[in-house]
Amino acid sequence: MPTLFPNYHSAWETEDHIALRKHAAEFFAKEVTPHQDRWAADHQVDRTLWRKAGDAGLLGLEISEDYGGGGGHFGHEAVILQELAHAHDTAFGFNIHSTICAPYLSTFGTVEQKKRWLPQVTTGEAVLAVAMTEPGTGSDLQNIRTTAIRDGDSYVINGSKTFISNGSHCDLLIVVAKTDPSLGAKGVSLLVAETADLPGFERGRILHKIGQHGQDTRELSFTDMRVPAANLLGGEEGQGFTQLMRLLPRERLSIAISGIAMAEAAVLTTLDYVKDRKVFGSRVLDFQNTQFVLAECTSEILAGKTLVDYCIEQYLAGALDAATASMAKLWGSDKQCDIIDRCLQMFGGYGYIMEYPIARMYAAARVQKIYGGTNEIMKTLIARTL
Repeated sequence: MPTLFPNYHSAWETEDHIALRKHAAEFFAKEVTPHQDRWAADHQVDRTLWRKAGDAGLLGLEISEDYGGGGGHFGHEAVILQELAHAHDTAFGFNIHSTICAPYLSTFGTVEQKKRWLPQVTTGEAVLAVAMTEPGTGSDLQNIRTTAIRDGDSYVINGSKTFISNGSHCDLLIVVAKTDPSLGAKGVSLLVAETADLPGFERGRILHKIGQHGQDTRELSFTDMRVPAANLLGGEEGQGFTQLMRLLPRERLSIAISGIAMAEAAVLTTLDYVKDRKVFGSRVLDFQNTQFVLAECTSEILAGKTLVDYCIEQYLAGALDAATASMAKLWGSDKQCDIIDRCLQMFGGYGYIMEYPIARMYAAARVQKIYGGTNEIMKTLIARTL
C-alpha cells in the first residue's frame, strides 16, 4: 500500500475498497513479489497461484454473489490492478482473467452459461483467456480469418491466434471467430472453448517477449475443434463484434490504471534507491537533476491519478465513452513508459539488470502502448470526436 500521496483519496473509494487494498497488498507481498524471477524463467506463474487468489477472494470481484463472486464493481478491480503494480508484478495474468474476460461471461452469457462457468472463475479453478489477435490481424478485428461453422449441435472451429495471454493456463478460452464469413463484422461471434482434453486444440510455442517474461503468452491453433453450440456466448450468432466493442473501453481504462500505478511504483522504488546510493560522496537524491526529474515524474503521476479516477467514476456511472477511455489509455501508457525510463536512468548500470524491479517495469511497460488497441488507433478514435 505504499503511495506518493498519502493524503490523496479517490472519490469512488470507500472503506470497503481500503480494506480490500490492504488485504490485496498483503497477499501479493507474500504470494507474488518474491517469485518474479522464477516465474520469468518458467514463462508462467505457478498454477497454484490462481487457486490461492480465488481462496483469498481476489478473483471475480464484480461477479454477482449468486455465482460465487464478490458482488462488487469496477472500483474493486481497479484496486487489485493498482496493488499488483505496487507489488512489482509483471507476470500474473489477473487483468486478462478477472478484469477483461470475466465480464464477457457475466455481461453476455446466458443464465445457464453463467451458472456453469462463473463459479469456476471466482475460485481460480478455471483460468480465462480471450483469443482475438491473429497472425497478420491485430487491431483490425473485422478481418479475422478464424471460422466457427455450425454442424449439428457443435461449431467446428479452424484458425490460429497469437499473443494470447494466459495461453498456457487457460481452461476457458473465449474465441473470436466468424460464424458467417460473408457478413464481415456482423458475422463475428464469441464461443467459449473448454480446453481440457479438447481435440483439435493446440497450445503452440511460448512467445519470448521483451518484457512480462513470467506471463504465459502463446500461440494457439484450432484444427476442426468442436465446441458445443451451447457455448456460443449469449446464444445468438453475429453478436461478437458488438460484444467486443462494448467492453473495449473498459479494457483500455484498465491499461491506464495499471500504467499510472506502475509509474508510481517506479518512482517509489527509485526514491528508495537514490536515498541510499552515493556518488562522489553525496546521495544521488542530493543532486539537483535527480530532484527535478523526480519532481516532474511525481507531478505527472498525480495528474494521471486524477484522470484515471475521473474515468473510473464515469465508468461506474455508465457514462464512460470510447474516446475518453482512449484518452486514458493513450496518456497513461505513454506516461508509464516515459516515467519508468527516467527513473531507470537514476539506477545507472543497475537499472539495466533484470534482478532490479525497475528493469522489469521498463521492459513490461512497452507493450502497454500496443495492446488494447495501439496508441495510434487511440489517437484516431479521439480525433473522430473532435
